[in-house]
Amino acid sequence: MILDDVSWVVNEGEHWVVLGPNGAGKTTLLQLAAGRLHPTTGHVEVLGERLGAVDVFELRPRIGFSSAALADEIPPRGRVLDIVRTAAYGMTRTWREEYDEADEQRAHELLHTFSIGELAGRAFGSLSEGERKRVQIARALMADPELLLLDEPAGGLDLGGREILLRSLTNIAGDEASPIMAMVTHQVEEIPVGFTHALLLRDGKMTAAGPVEDVLTPHTLTETFGIDLIVERHRDRWSARALDRASDAY
Repeated sequence: MILDDVSWVVNEGEHWVVLGPNGAGKTTLLQLAAGRLHPTTGHVEVLGERLGAVDVFELRPRIGFSSAALADEIPPRGRVLDIVRTAAYGMTRTWREEYDEADEQRAHELLHTFSIGELAGRAFGSLSEGERKRVQIARALMADPELLLLDEPAGGLDLGGREILLRSLTNIAGDEASPIMAMVTHQVEEIPVGFTHALLLRDGKMTAAGPVEDVLTPHTLTETFGIDLIVERHRDRWSARALDRASDAY
């Protein structure tokens, strides 16, 4: 049992972060929301459509999705611009599809949004891990999705790469026209400004869910990660560290 008795409702205009230790079920939850997995029990409704009663190939273009598993499907020799453009057809490589000037322009604009416009002609396999992450998110936004799902977008990035990525995600979250967003992470430091809600998972079960300021507390994070934690917020960014009982207090 990967997820057990999880009930999660995301409304329009909300931006969620999903937090929890390794093996908590975070990636599985996001794959269900992306229509890439079906539940063995219970039901999943995404954008008003129920999984099992909808053609997922019609649903998926409405969902922007970025994950390590999806990145493995991207051809290393594929040109960055093509990798972003092919998302308009739900593909990861070019074939017989046709693109117009508007597609070309949007792909370039998205690459510039994530400060990688100069990489348009590069091969995906030649990029750094941080550059690949940003290409994947630009790709996820290509089809102007109603729902944007990001599985550990800052995972493996150095400090500079992480901050560039989070700045871009903060700008997206602050746009009134932005899609509903849900992002999986292990670190509270990786939560972009503008994310409104948080869901905490441990061993496939929910430990807390709701507005981010109500959920990210020392008590809930301690329960979720199994270690006493100090949680701090500074200018809408979060941080957490282990409680040193010799010198700290909640």
